[in-house]
Amino acid sequence: MFGCLVAGRLVQAAPQQVAEDKFVFDLPDYENINHVVVFMLGTIPFPDGMGGSVYFCYPDQNGMAVWQLLGFVTNEKPSAIFKISGLKSGKGSQHPFGAMNLPQTPTVAQIGISVELLESLAQQTPVASAAVSSVDSFTEFTQKMLDNFYNFASSFAVTQAQMTPNPSEAFIPANVVLKW
Repeated sequence: MFGCLVAGRLVQAAPQQVAEDKFVFDLPDYENINHVVVFMLGTIPFPDGMGGSVYFCYPDQNGMAVWQLLGFVTNEKPSAIFKISGLKSGKGSQHPFGAMNLPQTPTVAQIGISVELLESLAQQTPVASAAVSSVDSFTEFTQKMLDNFYNFASSFAVTQAQMTPNPSEAFIPANVVLKW
């Protein structure tokens, strides 16, 4: 029903079922993971009115499991990308995996998926730093490229007193680029 993908690793398409409505994926060497993609395989949809809340679990310094809500997947939103690199020092949150004794080792984290009612998914608040930027990559590239262009062009700035007349060169005031 679910898949989990980490860049540079094989797709995990067989989660461990720990309860009738709860599934987990192991993430070995989680300290070197920045983003995780959780997706539905398309073979079995959620029952009507149901979706899956996605949690990240890592062991704290004492080896205790710390669970944090990342977000959710539904039939209408069958995949999601979550940033987990900044979560390893955060606080845990309420989670439905509490009564389960899931093995924790120092270098293995887990992604947990809990099948729940859509109404309860809508009321949950994921960890803010887990959301991946909603700005599309072309817009982000364009913004960074223009910042780089302005920094490069302004590194050649000279004062009016430093300018020497040269009929073959055109000078553009820096404030014109900023206005643009």
